[in-house]
Amino acid sequence: MIEQELQGLVQEKHVRLLYACESGSRAWGFASTDSDYDIRFLYVHPKDAYLQLDYPQDTLDRIIGDLDISGWDIFKALRLLRKSNPPLVGGIDDTILLPVRKISSAYPCS
Repeated sequence: MIEQELQGLVQEKHVRLLYACESGSRAWGFASTDSDYDIRFLYVHPKDAYLQLDYPQDTLDRIIGDLDISGWDIFKALRLLRKSNPPLVGGIDDTILLPVRKISSAYPCS
């Protein structure tokens, strides 16, 4: 289910997934019966999107039932990382990694 939703988001928004992981209570081993699934990811737009006057969308979010998906454009992520942004640092340092290579190769960014 998680991979399918990520694939759908990547295809719909025409971005390439660079990194994805599960975050939150499930990743940290504190899940309860009503815990949701927190998915965090980094992505990049096609290069032409960065050459326009209007900056491309720098966050992608989707909530579907108990699945909470949230991602940052790589440039926004780097700016946040420079500021030691806790949600970004915590979100990309989790141990449950998702198969990004499989998803990004299925929907390459031109």
